[in-house]
Amino acid sequence: MSKTTIVVGLDGSEAGARALEFAKVQARRLDDCAIAICYVIEWSPFSFQTPEENEQRHKRREEEIELARERVLDPALKDAEADDFEVVGIVRHGDAADILDDVARKHDAAQIVVGRVGARGLKERLFGGVTGRLVATASVPVTIIP
Repeated sequence: MSKTTIVVGLDGSEAGARALEFAKVQARRLDDCAIAICYVIEWSPFSFQTPEENEQRHKRREEEIELARERVLDPALKDAEADDFEVVGIVRHGDAADILDDVARKHDAAQIVVGRVGARGLKERLFGGVTGRLVATASVPVTIIP
């Protein structure tokens, strides 16, 4: 039997931290379970820029990835590893709902766990957010943590 994987979407918010704690509880209940912790930096590919602007954008992208790893992903990985979980950390740019589902597919995940209200809070409440899009389109069950 292959290892079960739970994908957790983190964004640096308290709801994201609760999502990771929930995933750890679920993983303990399963026999052989890994956790894929994913941080997505929202990034639109729809921007027309000069070559110089694209070069700066690439540099900014790399800086954002490193900052996300330092501030959010690495502490979460250390926490999960300290609790004896097999974990993998992923930072990507793009649409969070699409990327979380892609990660779930790639890792043959059993479920995706996310916080209900992330770091963007009010904007998502007004315009719809990652959780709504994820629930509507995900290829695996989604658990939303308050």
